[in-house]
Amino acid sequence: MASATRVFGQGHRVLMSAATSSVATATATATAVTTAPKRGRPAGILRVVPVSPALGEFLGVSEVSRTDAVKKVWEYIKHNNLQNPSNKKEILCDAKLKTIVNGKDQVGFLEIAKFLSQHFNKSS
Repeated sequence: MASATRVFGQGHRVLMSAATSSVATATATATAVTTAPKRGRPAGILRVVPVSPALGEFLGVSEVSRTDAVKKVWEYIKHNNLQNPSNKKEILCDAKLKTIVNGKDQVGFLEIAKFLSQHFNKSS
C-alpha cells in the first residue's frame, strides 16, 4: 500500500488541480469571446452603399449592402428558374437580369459577383 501512495499520492492531486484550472481558464476565455462588445457601423461588404440606377431598379432600392444584393439576385434567379437545367453553373438571363449583366444572354454563376461589382460606387 505504501508504494500505491507513492505512485498515485501527490502527483495525482497536482495533475487534477492543473486540469481544473485549465478548464476554468478555457471557460473564461470562451465567455470573453462570446460577450465581446458589438462594433459601431458595419464595414466592408456589409456596409449599405448607393448603387447604380440599373441595379437600383432591379432590386427596388437605391442603397444596399453587397451581401444583400447578391442574395436578392440569387433569389430572383431561383424564383424564375433561370439556371440552365443541364448545366447548373450557367444562368440563362431574361430581360430584367440582362440589365445588370451588360446584356449577356447567359453568364456563369461565378461571374455574377463580377457584374454586380460594376454597379457599386468605388468611392464609398
